Amino acid sequence: MPGTPDLPNARTILAFDFGLRRIGVAVGQDVTGSASPLGVVANRGSGVDHDAIAALIHEWRPSGLVVGMPSHADGSQTDLAEPIAAFIAELERYDLPIDTIDERHTSVEAGRVLRDARASGSRGRISKESIDAAAAVFIAERYLASR
Repeated sequence: MPGTPDLPNARTILAFDFGLRRIGVAVGQDVTGSASPLGVVANRGSGVDHDAIAALIHEWRPSGLVVGMPSHADGSQTDLAEPIAAFIAELERYDLPIDTIDERHTSVEAGRVLRDARASGSRGRISKESIDAAAAVFIAERYLASR
């Protein structure tokens, strides 16, 4: 049986679903195109919890970061465009490539998937944090599928 092939170009990414209170985070990898939720990072009046982001980057050693960029159905920017641009500028401190991807409806999709799982009995209570983290999974998977 042949051994596992070397994957020199395999990439791991961290994906962010930016919110004014919480930022959902997921890790994804391009070998399978899949992602997993990691939780949320606080985004309070004092700013983004960069200690938490730095810890995630240290743990997962991503080759890039992806931030969801919401837009209206007509393609125009939402009110979150400026705060997201500021967040992206803050992420530059980690010296990693940063991409954006359209995240239209990811929170709605995440909520639906989690509600379906709850209805089937495979999951308990649905928190806002779990929706934000699941939305980051959709962002990561969309990004990976687009590559």
